[in-house]
Amino acid sequence: MSRLFYMLVFLLTGWGFPTGVYAQALPPLKLSDNHRFFQTADGKPFFWLGDTGWLLFVRLTREEAIAYLDARKQQGFNVIQVMVLHDVKNARNVYGDDAIEDGNVSKPVTTPGADPADATAYDFWDHVDFVIREAARRGLYMALVPVWGSNVKEGRVTAAQASVFARFLAERYKHQSNIIWLNGGDIKGTDGLDVWNTIGSTIKKQDPGHLMTFHPRGRYTSSDWFHQAAWLDFNMFQSGHRTYAQDTSVSEMHHFGEDNWKYVDVDYRLKPVKPTLDGEPSYENIPHGLHDSLQPRWKAADLRRYAYWSVFAGGAGFTYGENAVMQFNRKGFKGANYGVTQDWAQAVHAPGAEQMQFVKALLLAYDYYSRVPAQEILVDNKGPRYDRLLATKGKGYAMVYTYSGKPFKVNLSKLGFKPAKAKWFYPANGEYAPVKLSRPAGVVSFAPPGAKTDAEGTDRVLVLEE
Repeated sequence: MSRLFYMLVFLLTGWGFPTGVYAQALPPLKLSDNHRFFQTADGKPFFWLGDTGWLLFVRLTREEAIAYLDARKQQGFNVIQVMVLHDVKNARNVYGDDAIEDGNVSKPVTTPGADPADATAYDFWDHVDFVIREAARRGLYMALVPVWGSNVKEGRVTAAQASVFARFLAERYKHQSNIIWLNGGDIKGTDGLDVWNTIGSTIKKQDPGHLMTFHPRGRYTSSDWFHQAAWLDFNMFQSGHRTYAQDTSVSEMHHFGEDNWKYVDVDYRLKPVKPTLDGEPSYENIPHGLHDSLQPRWKAADLRRYAYWSVFAGGAGFTYGENAVMQFNRKGFKGANYGVTQDWAQAVHAPGAEQMQFVKALLLAYDYYSRVPAQEILVDNKGPRYDRLLATKGKGYAMVYTYSGKPFKVNLSKLGFKPAKAKWFYPANGEYAPVKLSRPAGVVSFAPPGAKTDAEGTDRVLVLEE
């Protein structure tokens, strides 16, 4: 095809826009007035529903990236978490373009022009630009990890190099409205503390208009090291991939097992107030504990439990993950990890991915900014582990999540309002069923409806309304 044809395509699609003058499809994100949640710059509530598309920039072509973004948009996701540099020794995308020179993050490789039809012009950073713009067009925010933590822990990134690289990133993307910064990357803050503070402070100085957090190692939260840091706008924790039985490392900061709601409890009490959320729970279809492919796999119901537990405890959102998708595996790929068996293009439609939208829809259907944890409304909530109930309430409503589906008691007199209506919400399909209230006050027992199919699961949400 002629070069004129490609030029017309670029102009019509926006591919040819130079860095810094992108059409702004989304309002930037900011903290809510009470600093517990997110909102868009135009004042609308924003429930963070993330996906871990970690290797998106290096594994997918332009066409594949669009297919992935289209799927996640259709499923209700609004944040994509992605690594900018996964491995500095081999920072190269699917087109063979190098991100940096000789493994040095302070030397990004850029070329004049951004024409995908010209291999000498379309470079690694042009491809990142393309994906970010396409995400914006679909209402998706991009949560960017500048450089994955293992590179810093292994001494391949110095604070001086990090300063140059952070300035490069901030200057390149400060005018792109759908950016969130995720410092760190599966790492303790103490592993490279000077580097993480350099990246955080440099980006925040050059790009104060975008929110920033820190993605920690499993069983840690960003607040363990950075809650008071001026560059950290909200907290993120990684509840991790191990079962209760596998959670045996006493050297870790938080020995919570699968109880991800406990991380929210930790962050919720801190001053100054900052939002918090589970940025990496167990992934759907990954082995328990990650490394033994003979172990059982985490399923959709497990992801639902992590989502509702953490959000009802006070979280500002939730990040989902799927084994094949987070690494964009292709069948037969020699670099596959964690016992992955599926191709990402099929796994992107895993049951859990389709079901995450229901938690966002449920919370946004009610007064959002008034929502608080409400464990005080529960009676005899002493069940351990999977029997634990989590409750939340706001202006004119209250909700209780049960994973096991066993009967439970609620003290209606502690709601702060007189309930007139009640219903069951099914997290597996987003449907409702009516509940007859025996009385509007006092302690009332509720028996969740049983599952009609295995796919429906046993988890339920009781919704009480004024």
